[in-house]
Formats: sequence, C-alpha cells, structure tokens
Amino acid sequence: MSFKILQKRELTPDTVLMRIDAPRVARAARPGQFVIVRVSYQGERIPLTIADYDPAAGWVAIVTQGVGASTRRLNAMDEGDSLTDFAGPLGRPSEFIDLSPEELARKKFLFVAGGVGVAPVYPQVKWLHERGVAVDVIIGARSADLLILTDEMRAVCDNLYLSTDDGTAGYNGLVTGLIKELIDNRAKTYDEVVTIGPMVMMKFVARTTADYGLPTIASLNTLMVDGTGMCGACRVTVGGTIYFACVDGPEFDAHKVDFDEAMRRQTMYRDFESAADHKCKIGLDR
Repeated sequence: MSFKILQKRELTPDTVLMRIDAPRVARAARPGQFVIVRVSYQGERIPLTIADYDPAAGWVAIVTQGVGASTRRLNAMDEGDSLTDFAGPLGRPSEFIDLSPEELARKKFLFVAGGVGVAPVYPQVKWLHERGVAVDVIIGARSADLLILTDEMRAVCDNLYLSTDDGTAGYNGLVTGLIKELIDNRAKTYDEVVTIGPMVMMKFVARTTADYGLPTIASLNTLMVDGTGMCGACRVTVGGTIYFACVDGPEFDAHKVDFDEAMRRQTMYRDFESAADHKCKIGLDR
C-alpha cells in the first residue's frame, strides 16, 4: 500500500507542508498524535506530529523541516509521488480531549508555538475552536520570514499574537516576554498553557508559567527517533521518573520535565542524521 502526496506547499525555504492520502489514519487521528513516515522501503522511520487531518476527505497533513538527510529527501518529493509507509496515529492524544463539554467551557487556553512547533499546535487549537473553547495563541520565530501557518491559525483561535526575536513582526522579543506582557499588562488570564517548539523555548516557557502557577503541557516530539520506544533515544525524566516520549507521550507536564537532560539527548544523533549514508542502529539503512 502506498500513500500519495495530494498537496505540497513550501512554508519556508526548508519547511514543507504535505497532505497525504491516508483515510484510515485520518479517521482515527486525534490532536497531539503523530505518524511514522518512510519515503522508501529502505528509508528511515521519520516520526512527525500530525499537523491537520480530514476524516471525510481522507487526508492527513504533515509539516517537515529539512534538517537531516531523511527529512531533506522527504521534502524533495512532489505532488503525485507516494510514500512507502505512513503509519499511525501513534502516541497519546492531548489530554483535554477527554474533558467534558462543561469542563472545556470553563477553560481558557494559551498555546505557545515556536518554529515548526506551530504545525502540531494547529490541530489542537482547531479541535478546541470547533467546540467553542476560548483559545489564544502565541507564535514565535527568529524573524517574520520564518513564521508559518499564521493565516490558518488566526482562523481558529480567539487571538493570535506574533513574536519575533528581531522585531520584524509582532512583539519584539522572546515568547516568554510576550507571555508576561499579556498577563501583566493586558489583563489576560488563562487556565492552562500548551507549548510546542524548540526544547530551549519550552524550558523557559515552563519557567515563566511556573511563576504564575499556570499548569503547562510540553510536547517532546522532537526527541523521537523510531517511534516505538525500542531505540531508547526519547527517554526523558519527568518528575524523577523515566518515560519514553513516543509511547508515554509525546505530551508531558512541562513543570516536571528535565529539559536539560532532554536537550543533551537531542544532540546525541545530530552528526549521524546529517550524514546521507549513515546506518540506522535499529534496522534498515537510512
């Protein structure tokens, strides 16, 4: 069985959105889950958080940043090409989908997304918006040209706030400064924060929200390698206990995550991933 690329759209020079024909995955998908993609039979298993899905039309969207040999190979594919594998949905859905309509109606969410973390935030915000839940979103990037999916996000949230390190769009500074600005100076109140993006950003978002006593969820999807827990690459310490991001997450209580350990682990395979001819430690050639 092959999975056809129905649509391809360049978001930035190295970031691509694709809609994949995968009816079974689309029918079962929930916010917060991920899929495993393989470009070819001997290709590497690439875990990617679901960026959108349409059960009726039968497609699932993924967003890929070309940071290594395998993701660059995926981004080089065109509309009409087919993926060998598109397995999922995997991982635990976002916890809020289990709340009753009454509980959801009482909550005000703030999502803080950085870089390609905007992609997995989108289906979560969309799901809440469809149920009338109040949601604000912060999207952060180094500069305006790296902001992605802003129009799509604006259509499904109550308020969208942009933050750029160089001030070329929205708030001039880090997302943590914007969180403080919203709460301290604009009288915004929230019941829960969800953050997805670079590990260092989530670390400092968690520190900031802890100061306000705000429950915060972080997605550790960027730690995942094989997506089954067998490789052990996504081991993370949360509240003093070892978990695997791919089977126990990818979402965890951000105030309990050992982000320093996670960031060290994240760099372990960087040189291997950047090499086009490296060997996968758990199976086929990548």
